[in-house]
Amino acid sequence: MKRLNLNAISRSKLNMWLWGWFMVAPTIIGLLILNIIPIFQTIYLSLFKSGDFGKGNVFVGVDNYVRMFGDAQVWHAVVNTIAYTLMVVPVSVALAIIIAVLLNGKVKGKSLFRTIYFIPMIAAPAAVTMVWRWLYNPQFGLINYGLVQAGLDPVKWTTDPQVALIAISIIGIWSIFGYNMVLLLASLQEIPRDYYEASDIDGASKLQQFFIVTIPLVTPTLFFVFVTTIIQSMQVFDVIYMMIDVTNPAYERTVSLVYLFYNNSFKYMDKGYGSSIIVLLLAMIMIFTYFQLKAEKKWVHYR
Repeated sequence: MKRLNLNAISRSKLNMWLWGWFMVAPTIIGLLILNIIPIFQTIYLSLFKSGDFGKGNVFVGVDNYVRMFGDAQVWHAVVNTIAYTLMVVPVSVALAIIIAVLLNGKVKGKSLFRTIYFIPMIAAPAAVTMVWRWLYNPQFGLINYGLVQAGLDPVKWTTDPQVALIAISIIGIWSIFGYNMVLLLASLQEIPRDYYEASDIDGASKLQQFFIVTIPLVTPTLFFVFVTTIIQSMQVFDVIYMMIDVTNPAYERTVSLVYLFYNNSFKYMDKGYGSSIIVLLLAMIMIFTYFQLKAEKKWVHYR
């Protein structure tokens, strides 16, 4: 009897194990085909120089990396990518948590506001950028019209090297904070009311509750939001590509690593060099993520 029970348990566990792998198989296969395999293909391609018309690749070893580290434009792109990330991430996360807290209260039309804030995330990037291009237009754009009406000088939002990256960062913040807000709002709704009632008894103000109760209890979601927003910001491409071309005076101050990869790989047909640039970006993202994972234990509180 004991042997039969053991066999039944082992079969049951095997069944659960097989069903578990069956359920996660589509995700694993998708990750392998769309993410893991292309990473190794890109690293392999970075060791070659593309032949004429993109054919007949020639093995050059680390020459592409030597060339990349001596390329001033690559370092401009690194600085621009990091600067864009530093502008977008803190502001978008701060806006997301503030609006999530407000919408978590008793607000009329709460569902409507959630939908409105989330729309930029599902809107086509091309359509979004075209609207912002019109808003930023130096002659008849709505933003400059408002500045002129207020007695201020119009701004060359997309051609002034000092302003262009800030203008692009505004679009990035507007596009991402709604998604982060929805994630944080879901986390806020999981906080038991007992914590707030106890803090009310202790005489804590709403502001004190925000920093003492709310923030610590949503840190797991905040951590996820920070990691994903940093990764997404460092891969910025579509907005810059549609707003700034290579002849734009602000190109050097706005070009990102992904934009530089695109230009080298598909405009100049040097896929080997383009691959080395994207490998650099991958290394940067891995370093940033590693330090975030190391810092997680110091500020993330799991209930």
